[in-house]
Amino acid sequence: MVEVLHTPESRATFITTHTAVDSTPLLPELRLYLSTEVTPLWEATEEFLERNGVPPPYWAFAWAGGQALARWILDNPEAVAGKRVLAFAAGCGVDAIACARSGAATVWANEIDAFALTALDLNAALNDVALTALPDDIIGSLNADWDIVIAGDVCYERPMAERVMAWLRALVADGRTVYLADPGRNYFNAEGMEKLASYTVPTTQDLEGCDTRLAGVYRVVG
Repeated sequence: MVEVLHTPESRATFITTHTAVDSTPLLPELRLYLSTEVTPLWEATEEFLERNGVPPPYWAFAWAGGQALARWILDNPEAVAGKRVLAFAAGCGVDAIACARSGAATVWANEIDAFALTALDLNAALNDVALTALPDDIIGSLNADWDIVIAGDVCYERPMAERVMAWLRALVADGRTVYLADPGRNYFNAEGMEKLASYTVPTTQDLEGCDTRLAGVYRVVG
């Protein structure tokens, strides 16, 4: 039977049914609805997802760049405390939640996927923090409400990486602080960045084709 997943309530039911509440080794203090080896979503085929109107569930995984950025923020809360933060392409919300836990004044979590927006709400509730959902494609916006923009793991495709990096540099030129994390994606270029930290992030062969990824956290400086 095909599920009808056109409302936040139905998407929330799908997410809580097909994922499990879990933590990652790098971020044991955070809890998230994640796809794991023991959840139905892990075994779901593309045919099943398409039949049920579910886009690729990138929101169901804590990707290595987002984990590294979240770890750095939790260990350096002064970087975001009292600031207005935009978490771009927030996915499951791990880095946005870390900002809220670290005392950010406001955290906007941006996503274009309706399932991701629902997952963000669910994960924020799990961690007892408030996030403000920001839908739609916002690349190019220089919204004056943002003091800090964070982005984890966004350089996985060339067109996306080129658009995002040009925008992030424009934000820096406009006076914002930008933090970026990347675990060695093909289209990441660290030129013009200050490296702040590196983390070895446990992952899986099924998800990444390796057991760990080395993820760097950077401040965009030019």
